[in-house]
Amino acid sequence: MKTPEAVVFDLGKVLIEFDWWRAARALAAHSDLPAEAVHRVLLQTPALMDYETGHTTTEEFFAAVGAGIGFRGDLAAFDPLFTGIFDPITDMIRLHADLRACGVPTYIFSNTNDLAIRHVRQNYPFFAGFDGYVLSYEHRAMKPHAALYEVVEKVTGRQGAALAYLDDRPENIATARQRGWHAILHETPAASRAALRQRGLPV
Repeated sequence: MKTPEAVVFDLGKVLIEFDWWRAARALAAHSDLPAEAVHRVLLQTPALMDYETGHTTTEEFFAAVGAGIGFRGDLAAFDPLFTGIFDPITDMIRLHADLRACGVPTYIFSNTNDLAIRHVRQNYPFFAGFDGYVLSYEHRAMKPHAALYEVVEKVTGRQGAALAYLDDRPENIATARQRGWHAILHETPAASRAALRQRGLPV
């Protein structure tokens, strides 16, 4: 088995936990709708997907969601309520640090949006310690679409078994496996560390 030359991390549910209900409850306190309805607007209308595929700007996303929920406030008020959904996954951040200490190149590969990434950059110092970032909203595509995996291969300069990839979504892992990556379905930090070690990485 070829030892991977670089490790690619999904962000949400792998390095940082997130909870859309937290945003729904926070936004509901400043809107015309209860949390359940705000949650539906966020996750069951096109607004978030359009934003995370770069088809709308931050201002357009806020206008759409703000109107949809009757939000009482401006974008500056909306931002911390929408982005206050994250918590660090300490053991996975430590795993990343261990890889870096051994000289292993690492990358972020995430379906995400501009507001979220700005929040993460400002609040989580570990995020600065990667060799590159492939973020859906910057490339107008989302996992598991193959086009975004091609971007990862270009950014890393590696293909196939030269890449190890950790993601919590089976459909995202499936596309990576089709491309010959060492694709690991993330379930627990201990299991992910063991899977990387089994593939020859010094963790």
